[in-house]
Amino acid sequence: MRRLSRWAKWVIGPLFAVAAIGFAVSWLAGMSPSAMLANLGELVQFLWNSPLVSFGSFRLTLAIIVQVAVFLGILWIVTKFASRILRTKVLDRTDLDEGQKFSVQRVSAYLLFTLGALNLLHMLGVDLGSLAVFSGALGIGLGLGFQTIAKNFASGLILLFEQPIKVGDRVQVGDLLGDIVNIGSRGAWVRTNENVVMIVPNSEFIEGRVTNWTANDRNVRLSIPLGVSYNSDPEHVRAVLLRVADEHPDVLVKPAAGVIFTGFGESSLDFELRVWTSKQVTTPRTMTSELYFSLFAALKEAGIEIPFPQRDVHLRSAEATVRMATPAKDDDAEVAEKLDGPALAKPLAGAQQ
Repeated sequence: MRRLSRWAKWVIGPLFAVAAIGFAVSWLAGMSPSAMLANLGELVQFLWNSPLVSFGSFRLTLAIIVQVAVFLGILWIVTKFASRILRTKVLDRTDLDEGQKFSVQRVSAYLLFTLGALNLLHMLGVDLGSLAVFSGALGIGLGLGFQTIAKNFASGLILLFEQPIKVGDRVQVGDLLGDIVNIGSRGAWVRTNENVVMIVPNSEFIEGRVTNWTANDRNVRLSIPLGVSYNSDPEHVRAVLLRVADEHPDVLVKPAAGVIFTGFGESSLDFELRVWTSKQVTTPRTMTSELYFSLFAALKEAGIEIPFPQRDVHLRSAEATVRMATPAKDDDAEVAEKLDGPALAKPLAGAQQ
């Protein structure tokens, strides 16, 4: 109703403006009220029926514009109402998933609106030749400045028919991770865990690389790495980890949880607990945190140490014998004389005194 009232303002506003201008001109000309009304009526009738644009034999007038606006407003309301009835009375009673229901509802709304628009053109007497001319002009406009909008609209239709993503899917586009809550004609609405809605153009889902975490089903695997002391028994550790996984209410029984012995770390035996969930697909970090709390308490209760990074330094001592010999004075003088001559021998001999 708000959109319909806005459209009415766009139509009624100019009519009031024309009426005000007509009354002002007639009053300045000194006309009587009856003459003013007659002239105003003729002016309105002239503007109402005067052709603004011609497409072949079709002439676009203000009367046709108002009729088209009213018809499209009514058609839009009927389309929304029919789409809602289709969803609540038919689709919600089927076994289709949320994404398929949304796709059928949206495509049906597009088809109904298109059929209504074609019926409007038939009522206005628009022939195919005029429609071809209009389509050519529209094509030129799209080529000049609306190719992005046309590309996103075509991509939205592909998303609805091919369904690489659906409403309710958990997707990742670049650095954006969230749930699809709506697929519109221009873009898809992605809601993050922070309850922030980001509108992503439809073309990015067709042309770019998209990760759909729930394309097959709602089951998602989480991996929780941890390390324990070298004094721990690996079989005991595995039993404790599986027990913690079984006690968590959101861990699926099928597929079953598993424990992987990933290797020997510098300070610990490294393990990885792998669990499956379908309830906390949108909050994996929250579930990982809950499992870490439970793992810490269970390992502490079982007497299994969680080591911290450490280094062991081993020092090896060895006895070394250093011989210190003091050369004789004559030997120093003789060596210096051989290397640098008599000039250096004298100071070196003096330094030994």
